[in-house]
Amino acid sequence: MALTPQNNDQFAREVDEELRREELRSFWQRWGIALIAGIVLALAALAGWLWWQQHQVTQAGVQGEQFSKALESLGAQKADAAKAPLAELAASDAAGYRAMAQFTQADILLQADDLKGAAAKFAAVAADGSLPQPYRDLALVRQTSAEYDTLKPAAVIDRLRGLATKDSPWFGSAGEMVGIAYMRLGRNAEAGRLFGEIAQAETVPETIRQRAVQLAGVLGVDAVDTDQEKKAAS
Repeated sequence: MALTPQNNDQFAREVDEELRREELRSFWQRWGIALIAGIVLALAALAGWLWWQQHQVTQAGVQGEQFSKALESLGAQKADAAKAPLAELAASDAAGYRAMAQFTQADILLQADDLKGAAAKFAAVAADGSLPQPYRDLALVRQTSAEYDTLKPAAVIDRLRGLATKDSPWFGSAGEMVGIAYMRLGRNAEAGRLFGEIAQAETVPETIRQRAVQLAGVLGVDAVDTDQEKKAAS
């Protein structure tokens, strides 16, 4: 019996549907378990990431409270009460709290005139490659300040040369130490030029600028007149 065109179309559709069902069965037989496992793993990874994010937020809150209490203890002249939480925070995985705790520990040592111990704390921050660069640069400046009297002038210059520049946020502090190191080496022309630049740098704290004006004047650099001309021109 011959098939009509309508019956041909229906037969073709049935064949196509059966082929698709067979392909789907083959696909699931071959890849179904792996696909389900992949979905489960992806959901587990997402759940783990969400848990980690929440854990980080919770930990940050706890560590923030610890640091706040440590500062309160220090403000109440109870340094001993602050030692344990600061020691715990100094070993934290959170870079910011770790650095702040180490800075605070160093400041406590400075107040106790333990310059060597404070310098070691600052050095640890400066050498911590996991910390943002501004923390490390500040630590290097403060480390150098703490051990300045024990360093050779050339060592001070080598250590702080990269921070004693106009575009550095630490130009005032680092530049002042480098300038004095130049003077100790008898390199007065370089010292005078550097103090003149510090005196004219509007980003440098006023107290450092005033000292720079005085030191520049001692070295024959009229930083006052130069600064006034700059202000008048602006």
